[in-house]
Order: sequence, then C-alpha cells, then structure tokens
Amino acid sequence: MIRDFCCVEYEHCTACPKRCGINRNAGERGFCGETAELRIAWAGLHFGEEPPVSGAGGSGTIFLTGCNLRCVFCQNFQISQEGMGRAVTEQEFTEICLTLQNAGAENINIVTGSHAVPALGAGLRAAKQHGLTIPVVWNSSAYETVEALESIADTVDGWLPDLKTLNTETSRRVFAAPDYPDRACAAIEAMARHSPLNLTPPDEQYPFGKMLSGVIVRHLALPGKLEDSQAVLRWFAQNLKGKALLSLMTQYTPITANPKARRIDAFSNRLLDESEDITLRTFLEELAIDDGFYQELVSDLDWLPDFNRVQTFSSALSKPLWHWKTGWVK
Repeated sequence: MIRDFCCVEYEHCTACPKRCGINRNAGERGFCGETAELRIAWAGLHFGEEPPVSGAGGSGTIFLTGCNLRCVFCQNFQISQEGMGRAVTEQEFTEICLTLQNAGAENINIVTGSHAVPALGAGLRAAKQHGLTIPVVWNSSAYETVEALESIADTVDGWLPDLKTLNTETSRRVFAAPDYPDRACAAIEAMARHSPLNLTPPDEQYPFGKMLSGVIVRHLALPGKLEDSQAVLRWFAQNLKGKALLSLMTQYTPITANPKARRIDAFSNRLLDESEDITLRTFLEELAIDDGFYQELVSDLDWLPDFNRVQTFSSALSKPLWHWKTGWVK
C-alpha cells in the first residue's frame, strides 16, 4: 500500500455524506471502495467538456478510481465500481498536474474526487507549491458535505457539479443515496458562494469565454423521467440563475445492467427521443434559462469510454498523457 496519502481524516472516515467511519489508513474500504491510497485511472487533455472549460488547449482531466454513489447507468463503471486504477504518491500526482499544465491544458479537472477530498487537498496544495498556476476545476456528483468542500476551497477555482435529481425515490433506486437531493443542493449553493462566475470576454479563440472561476451545473435528463428534470431546472432558476451556468445533457446511453448492481428498472433504458428533446427545450423557455449549454441528441453508442485502453476516449476528443496500465504515455 502506498501510504503517502494517509490523512488523519481517514482514521475514522467521514470524507463524504456516507460517513462510513472506517479506518482507510489501515487499509479498510468503505462504500467508495478505496483505502487511503489515491488511485488514478487516466489523465490527459480532454476537449469534450463545456466550451469555457475545454477552451482551446483542452481540459487537463484526471479521472480518479472509486465513487461514493452507485449510479446504475454509470458510463465510467470500470473505474467507479470495478476498481481500475493505480495508486500514486503526492510527488506523482504533482508531476501529473504539472505535465498537463506544460502540455497546454486550460485547467486541472479533477473527476469524481468526492471520496478523496483530504488526499486531493494535500495533492493540489503540493502541486501549487511546485508551480501549478492554471485554474483547478472540481468535477463531481455534488454528493458532498459543505464541510468537505470548505476544506478544499482554497485549492479550487471552478466547479462542475451534477444535479442528478431532486426525487428521493430516484436517488435511492438509481444512485443508492436517498439523501442525494438535500446534500447536492447544499453543496452546489456552497460552491456558488465560494466562486462567483467569472469568464473572460468572448474572442476568436474562446467564443464562449474562458472560465476563470464559477459554477456550471450539469443535469443529465433520463428517458421517461422528465418530471425530475423539470424539478431540477426549476430549482436552478429559483436559486442559481444569474449566479451559475447550466449544462443540460441529453446523451443518456443505454447499458446492460450490472448483475452485481441494481437492475435498471427505475426508468426507460433507452436514448431520449425527439419529443423529450422538445419538452426539455420548452422547460428552459418557460423558466427563462438562457445562460448555459444544451447538448444535442445523440443517436449512437460508439463514444462510450473504455478505461482498459490507453486511448480511453475518442481521439477527436482527447489526448492521453498518463494511463493506469502504462504510466506515462509516449
């Protein structure tokens, strides 16, 4: 076990709302499946984020292993639920961040770090001490405690939280977290208080501006569950309109249910259709939400990631620099 990231907070772990209370420093694993080791699956330049995040150089994206949710349709299930990844030391984490910066990354984009807040806080502070100057973006499910977010607020500039649902039954059946709505809303409001929206003026290189700080709230619409989406959009309009951007995503992709996990029976396991697309656009118009991004409907499944491959994502959308199997990519 690489003990470099042992943190006092892990001795009785309450790093996330699950509050497992186990000793991760001793090698115990809680709901997230992780010990005190910080494990990474992939790092590279990613061009598929929202335009103010990907920018011209791509987002310096670091995918972590483990997760404190159990989304039944998770597209990253290989790393979130099946444990693909390699433990890194604080020095290696710093090297990854600095290599991404030197490769032209617009930012450092930490994906699914909610279960590893203590280690990531230490790692990001070390990276900054060694020359990391580009913004840091926290890309998460928002299933986090306000206290945990406050502990890393000094290291994070921008936030990309999901707001998956406000329906407690959906939260229980689909995400294995019935308290998700309350936790996520409180976390996102804390993010917005910490990081006021600040984008550079649009220009030829950055048509939508470049995000220096702020919050982009993401919501993935589920087929047959548009009433959940309507509730999320209404909450955003009432609480964050003018303070954050919205990213409404429609690329739900059907997957085969994991036999070890819950069956996908809480909603229709299919692509969204055109009528649902029209309904979502109508919701946006009715709520006068016009600051943000809307993803066009997808009609194929070819873009799903495969973390067994060094080229995990489409080559048109990413450039790998580090992979859990090979280390540095030559």
